Amino acid sequence: MTSFTEADIFTVVVNKRELVNLEGPFEAEALRILREIPGLAVLAQPGGTDREVDAILRFAGNRAPVAVEFKRRANPATAWQLVHYVHERPDMRVLLIAGETTAEARKILEDHGIAVIDGLGNAHIELPGLLFHLEGQRRPEQKAGDTPPTRLKGKAGVVAQVLLLQPDRAWQVKDLAKEAQVSTGLAHRVLARLEEEGIVAAEGTGPKRVRRVTNPTALLDLWAEENVERPRRTLAHLLAQTPQQLIKELGTNLGRAGIDYALTGAAAASLVAPFITAVPVAEVWVTATAAPEELYDGAQADPVTDGQNVVFLQAKDDTPLAFREKKKGLWLANRFRLYADLRRDPRRGREQAENLRREVIGF
Repeated sequence: MTSFTEADIFTVVVNKRELVNLEGPFEAEALRILREIPGLAVLAQPGGTDREVDAILRFAGNRAPVAVEFKRRANPATAWQLVHYVHERPDMRVLLIAGETTAEARKILEDHGIAVIDGLGNAHIELPGLLFHLEGQRRPEQKAGDTPPTRLKGKAGVVAQVLLLQPDRAWQVKDLAKEAQVSTGLAHRVLARLEEEGIVAAEGTGPKRVRRVTNPTALLDLWAEENVERPRRTLAHLLAQTPQQLIKELGTNLGRAGIDYALTGAAAASLVAPFITAVPVAEVWVTATAAPEELYDGAQADPVTDGQNVVFLQAKDDTPLAFREKKKGLWLANRFRLYADLRRDPRRGREQAENLRREVIGF
């Protein structure tokens, strides 16, 4: 079998449009998406008799049968559904063709050996002797008549966190709304979205109708991707000899001043799932109504423009403080909020997040 280095494959993909040939009975929309991928030659053919094989992938004299799935959009929930499907058929190669995919969905698919091509120009196919990878530059299009789904951010994100914190519970809409402190209408819309995504299943009818989380892994990935915060950041410096002293002094001072807070990032992770010893900056969510002067005074810290070892984070409301947990006398962001915050930290945050997921979350 012919093998390529990554550099060799990249050169061929750019310079030869027929590096990879894909043959199969594709629908019109899937065919359009495939034909816009450089380096991929597509041949539409009538369907065969083998239900397990939808298309044939040809490259460098090799032939690989694949099963094809088509989705209009693919997010982490969609990706995990495909992963479970493939686990039941370990000998099957699967290619997802989608109008749009999210970055997290593509990562999940790539990690589990599922090929993906989307209408944004992204493509990843990895087989023995073949590495075909493109990163798209196009943006998703909002089509007329599309109803955007209830995204899991803000108060809708709080509903998702309630489900994550109690994944085995059977929920009625009114009970979920009460626990999350949101309207029953919002709780119902979140459940309807998650039911459509295959993350939640309904049981019973009428007043006895309940929903249960069937895939907490997919729910966590979907929420972490969609719950994007753009907090106001206030920089400060607190005199401390060690990272542990910094964390303790910061939390103690804020608590004594009556300022609601929740440590997050590496500082919080060091208390619940230590991964690295260095905590250069302590990040802390604080109540949205606190003025910078209150934060400086309460934390007994000095304002700075650089050289900070404390960063106060404030959202539009206090949802980042929801379900905060106490550890060693200090308030920490709940484990799922902490996971999402760590993933966005460029300083080895993704590694810390995965360590937290393994050691504390468990799914």
